[in-house]
This record gives sequence, structure tokens and C-alpha cells, in this order.
Amino acid sequence: MPPQYAPSLRSRLAPLLLFLQTGFIIVFAFYTEIERNGNADDFSKCYPEFQDVNVIVILGFGFLGTFLVRHGFSGSGFNLLVAAMATQWALILNGVESLYNRGRLRIDLRSLVVAEMCTASALISIGAVLGKTNPVQLILIGLLEVSGFILNKWLLQLLLNTQLLISIMMLHIFGSLFGLMLTGILYRKGSERRFEKEKFDTKMGLFSMLGTVFLWMFWPSFNSVLVDDWPPGRKLGAVCSTYLALAVSAVTAAAVSVLSNPKGKLNLIHLQSCILAGGVAVGVSMSAVRHPWEAMIIGFAAAIISSVGFQYLKIHMLLAFQCHDTCAILSSHALPGLLGWLAHLVLQIKDSDDHTVAIRFAVFHICSLLITIALSVTLGILTGLLIRLKFWRPPQYKKCFDDQAFWEFSHHAVRK
Repeated sequence: MPPQYAPSLRSRLAPLLLFLQTGFIIVFAFYTEIERNGNADDFSKCYPEFQDVNVIVILGFGFLGTFLVRHGFSGSGFNLLVAAMATQWALILNGVESLYNRGRLRIDLRSLVVAEMCTASALISIGAVLGKTNPVQLILIGLLEVSGFILNKWLLQLLLNTQLLISIMMLHIFGSLFGLMLTGILYRKGSERRFEKEKFDTKMGLFSMLGTVFLWMFWPSFNSVLVDDWPPGRKLGAVCSTYLALAVSAVTAAAVSVLSNPKGKLNLIHLQSCILAGGVAVGVSMSAVRHPWEAMIIGFAAAIISSVGFQYLKIHMLLAFQCHDTCAILSSHALPGLLGWLAHLVLQIKDSDDHTVAIRFAVFHICSLLITIALSVTLGILTGLLIRLKFWRPPQYKKCFDDQAFWEFSHHAVRK
């Protein structure tokens, strides 16, 4: 007989999904329309970029979460489920202004890209609680996090007149801090000794590394898709800067991994957590990067900070603040994101000839970070308090990090 796992989610998951999807269909049926005024050249230019972002959100983040031995189905399957729901919700929220002004939500490739980038913020947050929550909780986390991130984006644009690119790229800081607060609230006693089934093996590590490779390959598109190509060459500069930062961070992460390993060997989990740090940092500072060497220095520093954070801060966060960070989003997104924010500030002041303008920018830039931190921490705590309710039937301690709690496996079926 197979072991008795968590109660069936039929009474929770199915009604929630059907209710939300029905509501989305009604909204799209009465209040949305596809923007058809663009020409064929615009479509040919934008569609490859949309594909790249889609690959990052679905394949990249999906495979990245499969590194746990008995959590591969959930890592990839729940990622797709959350991404599908959160993207629809983000399309609606991002179109509220258009609905108010024009009476309709306008959908085009650009709005799809922005919605998926907002969804990426939610997927980063989910990385902190991966394996310790059920799909109902993940859906709610995704919807609430996307709502909070879009509110943060709207506040930055309204109060500080922040560019869309800059406000969107705060997703790394917002998503990671939201997730860390969430996992702190959902802390389970005994987590400091690792969960019973929180294990890693080479087979699942290969699939997870495939997700890292997808992210590494398509990250230049993720950073450059919202860059305005005027004057000409800005988008090309964003692509080149991101690639160089990724290349430098990959090499540096490998070197630091060998140096920090007692046996002098490469650590795959270490590499996966730090290899993208340069792309994250340079994305946050993209608007101020003017030269290739600047991007390379940012990538180098990001890899070192990320590696040190993975090696030392992850366990200290668990012991000191009771934050069990499954996917190490602190070192993968929070620290590189904060480094990118600081690099943006330094580079912008360095290139400014007017001290008044530089001081004004510094004040606004600091305010943008404070707003993002305050909102992400507050909403993360509130979401955690909601998600921890027993009503959502969270998995028991011994059932965490186990696909059998939620997925059917034919070889475990009872034969009659």
C-alpha cells in the first residue's frame, strides 16, 4: 500500500482554479481587445523578444526548480501553473489605466512581455518557499505578489516619475524580499536541520542546470526587451552589456566555487545560484551602463557577492532569522539586485556634470529603493500570515519536498 499523503486538494485547488479562470474569461470577454494598429515590421521585431522572455519564465524558471530529488514534477509543473495564472492577472492589472481612459484593456506583444516580467517577480518569491507549500498556496502567493509588484511599479512611476524599465527591473529586489519575508512567516521547527526529503542528486541537477542554461542564454533579451532603441544602438548596448556581465559572472562564480570548496571541486548548486548574478545586477543598472568594462566589473562584483552570500549567508539567515530559503533567492537575486541598484547610483552620479541634477537623482533613486523595500516586506509578511492558515491545508513536515503529495504515480498504484 502507498503511504498516506496530504488530503486531496479537490475541495481547494479545483474550485479556486475554476473560479479564477472563469473570472478572467469574463473580464477578457467584456473589457479587452487586441491592439491591431501595429504593422508587420513591429510584429517581426517584437515577437522574437516575446519568445525569449516566455522561454525564461516557463522553461528557465521551470527547470531551475527541479534540483530536488523528489520535487521535480512540482518544481516545473507548479511553475507553469502559477505563471499562466499570474500572467493573466498581470495583464488585467497593467491595463487598468487603459480601461479607465479608453474603456478597454488593450493587449499587444509589449503588454504580454510586461505581464510576464511581472510574473517573473512572483516566480522568484516562490523559490523561497518551494517544496514547503501546496499549489493552492502557490497560486495565492503568485496573485498577491504580482498585485504588490504592479502597485510598486505604479507608485515609482507616479511619485518619482521612474522609467518603465527601471521600475520593472526592481523585480529582483521586490521578489526576493517578498519571498524572504514569506518564508520567515512560514518557518517550520526543525528546518535548520534540513527537511527529510530536501535532497539533491546528479540526475535532477542536470535538469536544473538546463534551466540555468536557458536563463543564461536568453537573459540578454530579458534585460533589453524594454530598452527604448533611441538613440539607435541602446538596445544593442544593453544586449552586449548583459552578455559580458553574464560571461564574467560565470567565470568568476566557477573560480569562487573551487576556492570555497574544501576538496577544490566545482559545486553545481553553488554555480546555479551565482552564475546569473551578473545578469541580474546589470539589468537593475542597465540605464546607467555606458561602457563594456562597466558591465564586466558589475558582473565580477555580483558573482563574488552572490557566491559569498550563498556560502555563508544562507545558513545564517536560517539560524538567525528563521528564513529557510529553498532556492537561495537571497544570493541569486536580492544581493545582485542591490548591487545593481548601487552601481546605477554611482554610474549616474559619475556621468552627471550638474551637481544639482546628481543630488536630485540620488534622492529619487534612494526613495525608489525605500519604497520597494517597504512595500515588499510589508506585503510579504501579510501574505505569509494569510498563507499559513490551516484552511489551505499546507503539507505536513514529513510530506514537504515530495511530489507524491500532489501528483499521481502509476507505479505506486494498488494492483488488484
